[in-house]
Amino acid sequence: MRLTVLGSCGAYPEPGRACSGFAVEESGFRLVLDLGYGTLPRLLDLWPSGPDAVVITHEHPDHCADLHGLFRMQYYGRRGRLPLYCPPGVLDRLQGLEPEVSLLEVFDFFELPGAGEVGPFRLTGVDLPHFVPNAGVRLEASRVLAYTGDTGPDPALASLGRDADLFVVEATDRPGDTSGLLMSSAAAGSWAQAAGARRLMLTHFWPGNDRSAAVAAARSEFEGEVVAASEGDVYTLG
Repeated sequence: MRLTVLGSCGAYPEPGRACSGFAVEESGFRLVLDLGYGTLPRLLDLWPSGPDAVVITHEHPDHCADLHGLFRMQYYGRRGRLPLYCPPGVLDRLQGLEPEVSLLEVFDFFELPGAGEVGPFRLTGVDLPHFVPNAGVRLEASRVLAYTGDTGPDPALASLGRDADLFVVEATDRPGDTSGLLMSSAAAGSWAQAAGARRLMLTHFWPGNDRSAAVAAARSEFEGEVVAASEGDVYTLG
């Protein structure tokens, strides 16, 4: 299993970066996790013909805005249909950008949270607390990858990332946030430790945050390797 970082920013992109997105490959099957602002061109540089399946954690545009671009590529380029796994709000949010054509003209919709087989992956979507419905995602094949999307601290994180080879956890560290619906880097490390994950990747950095400081904070809570997601980085699991 191989993961490529398409974007790592929360809320909006920084120069040279993009918002949330990850490309995952297993046995020739190509799955994209989230398509926030600026991720689609990076995805097409990697996979010119596009993905085989799409998984979107929630409807905030820093996680799904470029799904609209992918829809247009598939629809107007006549590239065929794609399975789309996401909470219903994602379709509702993006349909307003295409009032004359249903997104279901392109996407075969599967609702998250839920579970199913996607190519070589066993996909499990887990409800996690956020400002809108958000599904953390666990992918199991030759290795195990878990990804939180956006979330506050919650006991479900320990089962989502249980023994994962790579646990991708949001570490927004938004200044002044008291909502309990976003994570700090230290909390990301603590939940990765509780899950028994082998490696922790921090992502969804608030623009302007010091990423090295985020890694240090997570390392204070997690015994394994900690890395910061960065656009273009490639990780082989196992």
